[in-house]
Parts: sequence; C-alpha cells; structure tokens
Amino acid sequence: MKQFISVHDVTNINALVKKALDYKSNPFKDRSLGINKRIGCLFLNPSMRTRLSTQIAAQNLGMEVIVFNVGSEGWALEFEEEAIMSGSTVEHVKDAAPIMGKYFDILAIRTFPSLKNREDDYSELYIKQFIKYAGIPVVSLESATLHPLQSLTDIITIQEELTKTSPSGGRRAKIVLTWAPHVKPLPQCVANSFSQWINAWGAADFVITHPEDYELNEEFTKGATIIHNQDEALKNADFVYVKNWSTYTDYGEIYSNDPEWMLTNKKLGLTNNAKVMHCLPVRRNVELSDEILDSANSLVTQEAANRVWAAQAVLSEILSGK
Repeated sequence: MKQFISVHDVTNINALVKKALDYKSNPFKDRSLGINKRIGCLFLNPSMRTRLSTQIAAQNLGMEVIVFNVGSEGWALEFEEEAIMSGSTVEHVKDAAPIMGKYFDILAIRTFPSLKNREDDYSELYIKQFIKYAGIPVVSLESATLHPLQSLTDIITIQEELTKTSPSGGRRAKIVLTWAPHVKPLPQCVANSFSQWINAWGAADFVITHPEDYELNEEFTKGATIIHNQDEALKNADFVYVKNWSTYTDYGEIYSNDPEWMLTNKKLGLTNNAKVMHCLPVRRNVELSDEILDSANSLVTQEAANRVWAAQAVLSEILSGK
C-alpha cells in the first residue's frame, strides 16, 4: 500500500479487516516494524478519536509519533497553485510539504470541508497537494469528502459482530445508513465514505435512507438502494448506521431537522434487533436517543475502540510495502 486515501487504495478489504482483528488480539506482535520510523500527524481541524487511535496504532508498531496542529501551531498554508500570497496565508504547501517529507516516513493528514463551495471541497485540493509535494506515503485522517479510517473501522466492527452471531456464515446481512437530524450543517464525508466502502465490500445488502433532497453524490452511493421512508428502510435491518449530513446538491444546507428521523427503540423494533453504529461525537437526543446509545444494541464504544486496529493495519501495510 503506497497511500491510504480511499477504498481504492485497498486491494483486499477482507484481508485488511483480518489483519486489523489480528492486531486486536495481539497488539504488539509487529512492535519492531516501525522501529526508527517516524509518522507526522497534521491536523487542519480538531480531532479526538482519530488523533488518539492513530498515535496508539503507530506506537504499537514501534513508530515515533509527532502531532502538529497546523492552524494553531504553524503558519497559515496556501494550497492554490500560482497564488499571489498577499493575503493571510504565509507559507505555500509546495514549500512546506517537501520538508515534511524529509522529517517523516509517513504523513497523516486531517482536513475538513468548508461547506461553502462544493467544487472546491470535492476537488480534495488540500490532501492532493500534500500527496503531490511530500514525496512520502500519505494517510487520510479525514478529508473534505471521505473518512476512510472510520469506514474501515466500521467494516471491522460489522465483521466482528457477524462472526459472533453467525460464525459459519448464513444469510446476507442488511445494513442501513440512516440520515439523522442535527443542529448545524455537517459534511458528507462519513456518509460518502461508509457508502463507498460498504458497496466495495459487497458482503451485505445495503440501504440508504434520508429525507428527500439529501441525496449524496452517486459516485459513492451507486449500488445501494435509496429509500426516503425510514420505517420501510429499517425493516429487517441487522445493522443501522446513524449519521447526519447536509445537502449535496444545494451544497451545505439544512432543509430538514425533523426529530422524527431520530432513531428510537420503537423504530428499532422494525429491525432484526439491529446493532446501532455512529462514528462519534454524537448529539444525544438529537441525532440518536439515550435509550439506543445506552442499550445493548449500541456498538459505538466498540466501534470507536476499533479505530486503533484499523489504523494499525493500514500503517503496517505501508511500512511493510504490501
């Protein structure tokens, strides 16, 4: 693996999931793999689980980790080519990124969309410029449109549960991604990425449900069944992934904040006693009810804990040149 930006960088999802679960059972088995190697974690926006899990994963492999919060600890970066830097930006990425390439063996970057200009956000300029100029493997800790480590984690968690409930196989699971209300516009990154990975995985029947006008980019959802009636979508679901996202067509807007879209035990009764997932952080009793989050159906803590093993598997693949 030369980089990790999306599912397209993975040749075998099941093999990567197996590697992650192997690390979960034996975290330090490759402790020498990253000896004398250094990873730089650059954050252009805040993080908790992504930052901590990536640090732990790298340390499990023997790597030295340096975290740098670009916005608060460094110069404001310019990303546009041929920019006349007479404004607030101080250093161009084409000057900064090659230095990062000399300091580190792997560069992990977290960016975030503006939700103001869809063309700019979906161009993925920030992370592409680091890839172009750093000269070393780049790992996405979330970009303007995708969150691949979260999505890998989600499949790891689903596979873990499927192995518990049906170790010898059985019927195909039904996975539902449902939109949820929120108090402010959120990006489409997690929903895009989850859709992309579940479709590429191909091991389950996949349904996406959301109010009308909340369609995601078909580039990521093609292959899924889209249903605007949440109750209908939830029928016989085995896993329900809850996430808010703002509109894609009329970019970054909130058209609906209908509390009826919040998942409750009553709605969960339509499912096959489904396990419930959310990437966190979550607005309790807005996006997802207390009764779900605090129930035995909730996988959110297990899911977040598995972030370590997803990151460790990816870093291991890069370090070993596989």
